[in-house]
Amino acid sequence: MPRAIFNGTVIAESETFEVVEENIYFPAESMKEGHFHPTDHTTICGWKGTANYYSVEADGENAENAAWTYHEPKPKAMNIKGFVAFYPIVTVER
Repeated sequence: MPRAIFNGTVIAESETFEVVEENIYFPAESMKEGHFHPTDHTTICGWKGTANYYSVEADGENAENAAWTYHEPKPKAMNIKGFVAFYPIVTVER
């Protein structure tokens, strides 16, 4: 089962996931409460749409904008609507 680990803490895990551009996307309900804080940061992908970001926190460590999601993806990316992916500062095990 894929797991996302930050600072030695599992912050997301799920048997359900999507893989897009070599990133594992976890369903929002797999995000462990208390480890994610929304930020105002956004980026735009030409085929996925606007990404919204979260900072992640575990055991006193914080990584700004280390996770992202697409709340309203473009049609070709609907399979990741509401799913969350991570930058490499978060270890994703498959």
